[in-house]
Amino acid sequence: MKVWLLLGLLLVSEALENVTGQQSPKNKRPKEPGENKIKPSNKKVKPKVPKIKDRDSPDSMPKTQSIMIHVMDNGRFQKPAATLSVMAGQTVELRCKGNKIGWSYPSYLDTFKDSRLSVKQHERYGQLTLVNSTAADTGEFSCWLQLCSGYICTKDEAKTGSTYIFFTEKGELFVPSASYFDVVYLNPDRQAVVPCRVTVLSAKVTLHREFPAKEIPVNGKDIIYDMKRGFVYLQPHSDHQGVVYCKAEAGGKSQISVKYQLLYVEVPSGPPSTTILASSNKVNGGDDIIVLCTVLGEPDVEVEFRWIYPGHQSERPVMIQDTWRLIHRGFGHTTRISQSVITVEDFETIDAGYYICTAQNLRGQTTVATTIEFS
Repeated sequence: MKVWLLLGLLLVSEALENVTGQQSPKNKRPKEPGENKIKPSNKKVKPKVPKIKDRDSPDSMPKTQSIMIHVMDNGRFQKPAATLSVMAGQTVELRCKGNKIGWSYPSYLDTFKDSRLSVKQHERYGQLTLVNSTAADTGEFSCWLQLCSGYICTKDEAKTGSTYIFFTEKGELFVPSASYFDVVYLNPDRQAVVPCRVTVLSAKVTLHREFPAKEIPVNGKDIIYDMKRGFVYLQPHSDHQGVVYCKAEAGGKSQISVKYQLLYVEVPSGPPSTTILASSNKVNGGDDIIVLCTVLGEPDVEVEFRWIYPGHQSERPVMIQDTWRLIHRGFGHTTRISQSVITVEDFETIDAGYYICTAQNLRGQTTVATTIEFS
């Protein structure tokens, strides 16, 4: 009886295990603890590749460090913006960090050795102070750290500072000019600038031709306006010549600038184009001779002359005279003619030989020669 009872219990236990072990197709498999509950997706995922900065990329290159500080009226220090507006009459103090600082400022202040400007070097900074400022002081003020080895110094391009200051003065919309009429030369191979600079940043500036009277369009292609320079002719040509002026408007007021004569230049830039000519190459004793050295060049480029002649070593007395003038060669072409004349009176044997003329400008020099014989 007990044996049959045990067998019955075993059969019931196996039956229960078979029932609980079977899964209904409608029921989900029980999730294990911590198992992700998000269904797996069949979408392809592009692996992310970390970006590696190029060593030569702009972000990795050293940035220029501004070393300029503007000392305010209340004694506070502030880095100056690219442009500043200051009322004329106020004092401007700029400082630049470094034990040896170079400065650049409007050339107007250097031309007259202006005592209103003071530049000092302290142990840790350079200091520029301008007192009793005027509209004429408007311009770029910049500084840089100098790297020196002995007496040779170079500019540290990574440590510089600059700001353009507008000195606003009542009744002066334009930066004052030294004359009432100026000449601007139009060279075909470089830009030309009509220097209409204003003292008010917000001023509207236009360019006008005097005759025929009309406003000259500034289209950004042939002519542009740069507040730091004026109207810039990008590719000058003979059609641009004539008399022009500028007009500025600001705060309900307007003002006319000085007039500018635009002259087109025929001669391209370069070393002097030089010729030499003697009044005679065979001279009798006692005669007077003249040797002429001539240069045709750009109207605004000065030329210097040097002579070597047979009587130079023995200090033979001669007369040398240098002159120049502007000439018009054809319609719309202006050239500067520079001449040097050497005159020898009472020709002697020691005066026979080579007469050598050297003409020099900022772009180079040219040497020419001629021979004068004793007849």
